Amino acid sequence: MRALLVTSVGVTCAAALTLPLAAPASSAPVLSAASARPPSLTTEPGTDTTDTSGTSGTTAPDTITSDTTAPDGAEPRAAKSAAAPAGSTQSLPLAPLAVPSNRVAGAPAVQGLPQRDARPFSLVGVVWDDAEAELHGTVQVRTRATGTTRWSDWQDVETHNADHAADLGSAEREGRTVRGATAPLWVGDSDGVEVRVRPESPAAPESQDRAATPVPLPEGMRLELVDPGRAPAPEPARGAPANRAAVPAVFADTPPTAALPEVLTAEIAAASAVNAEVAEIGASVIPALTQAETAESVNLAPGAKPYIGPRPRIVTRKGWGADEKLRERNFGYTKSVKAAFVHHSATGNNYTCKQAPSVLRSIYRYHVKSSGWRDFGYNFAVDKCGNIYEGRAGGVTKAVLGAHTLGFNTNTMGIAVLGSYGSTNPPAAAVTAVSKLTAWKLGLFGANPKGKVTLVSGGSNKYKKGVKVKMNVISGHRDGFATECPGARLYKKLGTARTSSAKLQGR
Repeated sequence: MRALLVTSVGVTCAAALTLPLAAPASSAPVLSAASARPPSLTTEPGTDTTDTSGTSGTTAPDTITSDTTAPDGAEPRAAKSAAAPAGSTQSLPLAPLAVPSNRVAGAPAVQGLPQRDARPFSLVGVVWDDAEAELHGTVQVRTRATGTTRWSDWQDVETHNADHAADLGSAEREGRTVRGATAPLWVGDSDGVEVRVRPESPAAPESQDRAATPVPLPEGMRLELVDPGRAPAPEPARGAPANRAAVPAVFADTPPTAALPEVLTAEIAAASAVNAEVAEIGASVIPALTQAETAESVNLAPGAKPYIGPRPRIVTRKGWGADEKLRERNFGYTKSVKAAFVHHSATGNNYTCKQAPSVLRSIYRYHVKSSGWRDFGYNFAVDKCGNIYEGRAGGVTKAVLGAHTLGFNTNTMGIAVLGSYGSTNPPAAAVTAVSKLTAWKLGLFGANPKGKVTLVSGGSNKYKKGVKVKMNVISGHRDGFATECPGARLYKKLGTARTSSAKLQGR
């Protein structure tokens, strides 16, 4: 059953609609509103399997798999109308590169693509057939800015092997073609690319002068070139009453009504006329609320201590232009949100905050079309200017099951700070946004940002399945998985985020 739901409505008057305090009462992840799965990862509707983009310099592979026609029937980028937001993905198989004359015998074979032309794209990544296989090596790309002859320097692509993914044995893995993948890298508007993948060469076990045995690269490696498409044009309000004309909202399918809290069920019944009206207007942003308005929105008992931070401003999926045809229609929910895992997207820092929606659309397409996930992996994203974005669909106030921290997706949420923060300090605005978001969302579920929580591992390279692990309520990705994420510099700022988040809750 599908229902129309206001997951958040910002108002400054006494007629404010309330927000749910908790998700459906369930002890394990559940799916609702079942529907068909997205198209195959190999091809999409209207796929052109002939390489017509030409080459630059060395001969390129003979085939290219790309979705030249987007799911909504839009034409390729060059022929789109100005209003068409649909993106596309070009998928190019990698092959052994030419052997240099000075190559040392026994040295690892390098795979990649020689310098070549491509249809315009803005984000790159490498995927392979086996989601459980690890890429032990380095991936580097060079790109050419669209319409120019300028090639970038070689850029490293983070080979974060399977640390962002749905838990093994979860519903998100069932019946899907999930692929292994590197982190995606934002390169800006480009129409030329070159890539090389070098496998690691471990030291010889017995003698240093013995030729090292190269570590095999995963099979079926492909370079994914993602065009995020154009941002959707803002929709003007249509006939809204004066007292609600500036009250945007976000709507999503909900779990079955019987599973909703009683206060929310009553709210939907009482406000159906308002819901329909605001739904027609559309919504790009959930506005911020004051502390008092936030407390009122969750319908606390008189005199109760809320320990909930003010709701921050959140750009909805509609606001950043998510194509809802890409994801699965059904949503996954867990019982609660006991902890927040902070990530960096590892997409690089060469983006402007105005480009952040394009970065999100690219990551979304890479997660679904290239990696085989059911939706955007993170529950929320934050850009370097401190803007907060709705990530995975299902309702910003709900305990939505994500695919952000392998082994610890249940009863947690994932927040990705857009950028790479291994050697770069995260902007203060981004850290502050993490504090605001966690103060509000964790507060809805009664979690103390400065506290500890015990989580049960679903299985990762750091904790075996079933192991109980005590963690900070606000943790970094590396706390649940052996990874560099969220980068050393961002990880060092989590203490500040915990303190600020708790203060915002009134603790």
